[in-house]
Amino acid sequence: MNADYEIAHPSFRSLILPGAELMKLSGGHLWTEGPVWMPAHQSLYFSDIPNSRILRWAPDGQVSVFRSNSEFSNGNTLDRQGRLVTCQHGTRSVTRTEHDGTIVTLADEYRGWRLNSPNDVVVKTDGTIWFTDPTYGILSDYEGYRADSEQPSNHVFHLEPETGRIRAVSNLFVQPNGLAFSRDERTLFVAESGRSHDDAVPSVLRAFDVSDDSELLNPRVFAEISPGVPDGLRVDCQDNVWVSCADGVQCLDP
Repeated sequence: MNADYEIAHPSFRSLILPGAELMKLSGGHLWTEGPVWMPAHQSLYFSDIPNSRILRWAPDGQVSVFRSNSEFSNGNTLDRQGRLVTCQHGTRSVTRTEHDGTIVTLADEYRGWRLNSPNDVVVKTDGTIWFTDPTYGILSDYEGYRADSEQPSNHVFHLEPETGRIRAVSNLFVQPNGLAFSRDERTLFVAESGRSHDDAVPSVLRAFDVSDDSELLNPRVFAEISPGVPDGLRVDCQDNVWVSCADGVQCLDP
């Protein structure tokens, strides 16, 4: 078996190609986040946060700059129309890039207070946008601009992009980070990464039931993550959860 994989349970074998090796697509960056595949451009977009830019990798191996001043962009995803939705630490906002390249601000405040620093984002099939808002981007000038938090909690938010209505759906996190829906969208998984600055915070993925009116119910610990803290995550077509940690990527069955 390829040394890139550690198999904790035999069922994992069906999820990988044993001969596939880890490939380095691009290097020389300070700190990368937010990878998203753009089918329309047949390219992988990702953020280089401290360098405040979004880069684009093409299958021919070429890496180019898509946006040179991305306002310390972090998480990226696509909406139902294939438009890029981005969390920007610098502007403390969630933006959408229109097909003509225009950047539209979707959210930058809640109840009259500025957001902290939107971190990761996912779009539900009904078009609503769900994002996390920890304080990482305002703790220093390394991945944003140092500032005081104006929010009473570090929330998970629900946004209706057509109306601009934004709601806080969870305040149970010290530092909410990556998030993803189950295939049927009845469960939302959210990473708690607060241990990055406080050893007393549990390093866990939490799961919530999602109600028909987009409320988060029945909060629970789905998994404890070690080593390090969970960050970005995605759910595959078999409802396995793939989540980053300190030394790689872990795969958790439903």
